[in-house]
Amino acid sequence: MTSFISFRERIALYAMLTSLTSISIDALLPGLRQIGEDVGDAPPLSTHHVISLFILGMALGELLLGPLSDAMGRKKTLVLGLGIYVAGTITAMLAGSLEMVIFGRFLQGVGVSGPKISTRAMIRDQFKGDAMARVMSLMFTLFILVPMLAPALAQGLISFAGWRSVFGVYLAMAAFLGIWLMVRQPETLPADKRISFRPKLLLLNGRRILSKRRVALLIFATGIVFGAQLLYLSTAAGLFFDAYGIKETFPLYFAMLATGVGLASFINAKLVQRFGMDAMARAAFVGLASTGFLMLLAAMLWDGGLPLAALMVFLFLAFFAIGILFGNLNAMAMRPLGEVAGLGASLIASGSSLIAALFAIGIGHFYDGTTMNLAAGFFIAGVSSLVLAELAVKADTAPVEAVR
Repeated sequence: MTSFISFRERIALYAMLTSLTSISIDALLPGLRQIGEDVGDAPPLSTHHVISLFILGMALGELLLGPLSDAMGRKKTLVLGLGIYVAGTITAMLAGSLEMVIFGRFLQGVGVSGPKISTRAMIRDQFKGDAMARVMSLMFTLFILVPMLAPALAQGLISFAGWRSVFGVYLAMAAFLGIWLMVRQPETLPADKRISFRPKLLLLNGRRILSKRRVALLIFATGIVFGAQLLYLSTAAGLFFDAYGIKETFPLYFAMLATGVGLASFINAKLVQRFGMDAMARAAFVGLASTGFLMLLAAMLWDGGLPLAALMVFLFLAFFAIGILFGNLNAMAMRPLGEVAGLGASLIASGSSLIAALFAIGIGHFYDGTTMNLAAGFFIAGVSSLVLAELAVKADTAPVEAVR
């Protein structure tokens, strides 16, 4: 029965598996204060480590589970990741101290990298070129429903049943996805295409991937675009509260802006095979840079305090551009990585995440409670990533040959 899984079912499964990362972050944000009140602080640890240690675990997991998917196959690695995620979820849900909550979150992060990396590798196994960009865009169209709905739904759940109930939802979701995957999804990496999990081979193949000029440049471009999004996520709550007095209704504004990414991903899926991923990405880079530039000029005219309506328009346009880029940049970077898709996906994910964090921390350091910082971040991200992507497009597209 697994060989007859439909295209639509595959997209839905991949989208839900990928969304596990986002929901593991977004759904817990409203419960951080309650976690601190329930289990208390444990200096030097505090509740913000509930998020940061999850991301650290994910970065480490990406480096481990990506190569494993090239050696064991995509499906086994994904199930392994879900198993680690479930162990972390139970640990955090039953924790009686902040240290154990954070340890559980770290394990969740390691585990969630399995679905994140393996789904990308599965897509690369089955699709190429613009078709791969279309699939990723369709996946992101469904995926974006998570940040639209998760914070508001979680806020209601936490107020009714407490913060531990969120981990109950995580557990149920992981179990459901694991069963769906095992019953319906066939393995996409044939046994004769697998690469032994040996440190020497990992180093040799990793060097081949990163020495590919196209891949290295697109890792930086992807990281900078992701960094612009992280900059928004790290400053948005403070900006909306400080400048506009918006607090309880913030999840509503968060959801409204997320529709920009979803709409863009849907449109990109319709147009990418007609115009090509390179052209679509180029237009989105220009759109992001132009939006940042106009937003920066407007912010200067209003002394950093844009009217709320103007802010929403600019942010919607910026996220529309980012939505176009999400599906295309990953596909562009994965294009030459057929035989090493697992290791390549892990290097792209972990490398771009590191660059994104550095970008968001660097630009975010200058946040002053106005919209100037965010506008400058969008402009810098659009211009610099456009230059990097143009250089990447001109680079060699020959596939990376694996060392076995």
